[in-house]
Amino acid sequence: MIIEQEQKFKEVLSKIEGNINEQSFFNKFLELYPEVWKKHKTTFSKFKRSKQFGQTIPLPKPEVSLRKEIRIWLQKQ
Repeated sequence: MIIEQEQKFKEVLSKIEGNINEQSFFNKFLELYPEVWKKHKTTFSKFKRSKQFGQTIPLPKPEVSLRKEIRIWLQKQ
């Protein structure tokens, strides 16, 4: 989960030039918020390492979860 996601997504949207789609939004987000992306990936890695052997916990990869959040947010706009 990304802290202050709505605010960050609005900022990204204002910085995109040209066609706005999921891929351009994703790329611009990584460009503007590399520290947030790093923290998001680190949290995923820690969670994945903390689960016990044999247990499966359905958790999407960081790229998949961020793209899903972007897709949902763009549809609301």
